[in-house]
Amino acid sequence: MLLEGLETLSLLASEGTMAKVASRLYISQSAVSKRIAQLELRLGKRLVEPDGRQIRLTPQALELLARVAPSLAEMKGVLADSQTLTDSTPLPVACSETLLAGYLARFMHGYLEQDPHIALSTHHTPVILARVRGGDALLGICAGRLPPGHGLCAELLLEEPFYLVGDADQGERRSHDQGQPILTMDLDNPSNRYLREPLAALGLVPGMELDSYLALIELAKAGIGPVLLPAGLLSLVGEQGKRARPLPGLGRPLHLVYRQSSLQRERIAQLVEGIRAHFAQVKGLAKQG
Repeated sequence: MLLEGLETLSLLASEGTMAKVASRLYISQSAVSKRIAQLELRLGKRLVEPDGRQIRLTPQALELLARVAPSLAEMKGVLADSQTLTDSTPLPVACSETLLAGYLARFMHGYLEQDPHIALSTHHTPVILARVRGGDALLGICAGRLPPGHGLCAELLLEEPFYLVGDADQGERRSHDQGQPILTMDLDNPSNRYLREPLAALGLVPGMELDSYLALIELAKAGIGPVLLPAGLLSLVGEQGKRARPLPGLGRPLHLVYRQSSLQRERIAQLVEGIRAHFAQVKGLAKQG
């Protein structure tokens, strides 16, 4: 009961409303309210208060979460490791949206025929790491650099190169004293922040940063550029992608992440082997190309 209350409070801190927490936990809003009320009664302090249409955590609640969050994630992970994983149990996999679109869609289409109970969800890399640590996902497939001390097993699947789509000509690039403005993904995302320095070294500066690769793809297709895109998404851009300019030395690592005990479970081990083999094939095709 205490663990349920803390998990609910933690979700409320990130989601902001009882309705969103209820949706995440597959319970009713009244059940969410009851969990919070029971936790408040147990601790003898007020943990939440209304904030317009949302719920705000009190300073006491924020202090509590700061102290218990690492232990809570570890406990949830241990419980996930201990859960019976039958052939029909949902196997949650958290994945970067760009990797699913660029590399894994066809692989998953085939793999789901042999294991139809894989449950895919897409997130940014920091969220993927948090979900795997906390047991909400049993595998994660991440794009970009991983932060130090993430506490998970991480396998490098591929070093994915970047391309510039809709590149201007050399003369125009050199006419900009401050560098050539380009459209990029959000470089404030911790997984992408490392790209600022190598881009500057290439004379490229972010003129616009977007949180959605889908938006960047559509802008590239419309001829609005130049747009920075990873290799796996070039096929989604059409003719513009075929004329993309490679950026030597600029890439992003793609990692498979999991808790250390996960590979002891046969279904997870089989999926991991399938993903490894798939990316080995991708690397082989890239070398041939």
